[in-house]
Amino acid sequence: MDLARPDSPPFARVGRREFGYNTRQVDRFLARARGCYEAADRAKEAITSRDVRSTAFDPARGGYEPQAVDAELDRLEDVFAQRERDHLIRTEGEDAWLRQIGRTAAVLRSRLHRPAGERFRRPSRHSTPSYNLEDVDRLCDELLQYLENHVPMSVDVVRRAVFREARGSEGYEENQVDSFLDRVVELMAGID
Repeated sequence: MDLARPDSPPFARVGRREFGYNTRQVDRFLARARGCYEAADRAKEAITSRDVRSTAFDPARGGYEPQAVDAELDRLEDVFAQRERDHLIRTEGEDAWLRQIGRTAAVLRSRLHRPAGERFRRPSRHSTPSYNLEDVDRLCDELLQYLENHVPMSVDVVRRAVFREARGSEGYEENQVDSFLDRVVELMAGID
């Protein structure tokens, strides 16, 4: 698998006065990911698909173009998720993988079955930024169709989801929605 080989050209950069991702941080993380992927002793693997998903880089003038780096991180997450799934199947059997998928899907479906407008907590402070209820509920309805009716859906739809801003209890608490969507991405990447 091609994991941003050292001899490949770097990502495109934004203009000198624009902010992109810190190039040193990106280069270090990708080198570490490449090392973990190529390591003969996979038991010492230090990076997981969750690590890739939660990685963030500082902004820097003239840095790497964020969309290109984000696309590479998505691809890396998928590669590591597939490796984790294959390892689980190889070491514990396909039934163990199916049980894990089933447990995660059941937890997610439980929240998705809540009534629209009640799926997540609402911030208690009026001035706290929150996510628009309708936007989040619309995505939740699509996810329910994916999980229960096998309606095709790309994991990138969830990764790229953007919600309009609301304030306080007019919307859902951002951290709770983000954590839930991380679990959804983890599940989808482990299945596909």
